[in-house]
Amino acid sequence: MNIEEAIRTRRSIGRVKKDPVDKQLIEKVLDAAIWAPSHHNTQPWKFIVMTGEGRAKLGEGYARVALASLETGIGTALEERLAKERTKAYRAPVVIAAVCSPSDDPRATLTEEIAAAHAAVQNLLLAAHANGLGAIWRSGDPMYHPLMKDTFGLGAEEQIIGLIYIGYPDMTPPDVKRTAAADKTIWLED
Repeated sequence: MNIEEAIRTRRSIGRVKKDPVDKQLIEKVLDAAIWAPSHHNTQPWKFIVMTGEGRAKLGEGYARVALASLETGIGTALEERLAKERTKAYRAPVVIAAVCSPSDDPRATLTEEIAAAHAAVQNLLLAAHANGLGAIWRSGDPMYHPLMKDTFGLGAEEQIIGLIYIGYPDMTPPDVKRTAAADKTIWLED
């Protein structure tokens, strides 16, 4: 698959099979991720790959964040809620937490570091698609919560910028319409 085809046909795949994904295939898509551009070549990304029971770490993060947001609750109802939060980590056989780990290079700015980490995630998504995998980039309030950051032992300056759920597709990709580039482009010429 050439790059233009991968870009045009990649879709968010929210339903994947439970079949395990070969470690070498995940390493291949991670290798594509690290070729993203970064200002001053700071390479401000790192990846936490969770498979099998390794996903329990993410499940615990979801539960910790939910527990902190609950005003009240005890007993069975609370345990059911926390169990539901933990199951979110098991929606795919592979979950990758993409982390922006900013460089200490004085020329680097946080906005550019985050943009570079996002570009790495896009490379990862395109490589996953080109290799027959389905993936979805998830985010949301729990991902940004300090307790989630603490769950993964991230440094003060680090932040999770995406949770990428990966597996073999178990759905038909949706048709997507895009506004033509010409409708979103301004040309400044002579």
